[in-house]
Amino acid sequence: MADKDFDRIRKEVRQFVVERDWDQFHSPKNLSMALIVEAAEMVEHFQWLSEEQSCRLSPEKLAEVELELADIQIYLISLAHKLQLDLVAAVDKKLVLNAQKYPADEVRGSAKKSDEYKQNRTNKI
Repeated sequence: MADKDFDRIRKEVRQFVVERDWDQFHSPKNLSMALIVEAAEMVEHFQWLSEEQSCRLSPEKLAEVELELADIQIYLISLAHKLQLDLVAAVDKKLVLNAQKYPADEVRGSAKKSDEYKQNRTNKI
């Protein structure tokens, strides 16, 4: 998503909240709880599916998942706004940290946790 698209969405979410006078309900606690509820609703669409089935959702199911993802993004944007955090900068920062934590040449094709890689590096020394 281009920065201008993200800025547009961020402004539209903010305007939506302001027009409804919902900011009074948007504490970090409430937004965090709403975010996790929406994430759980998204997960519900995959519950009891096999790995293969989860990759082949029907168009109707995919449309439902899309709306859940939108809800998640809206609450995430609202929470970042409330806490005065820049999500784009946060993602940039986190990607740098993850690149250090998970060097591509060491982790490619593996799902191990970062501490397992760290142990392997320590054992080689």
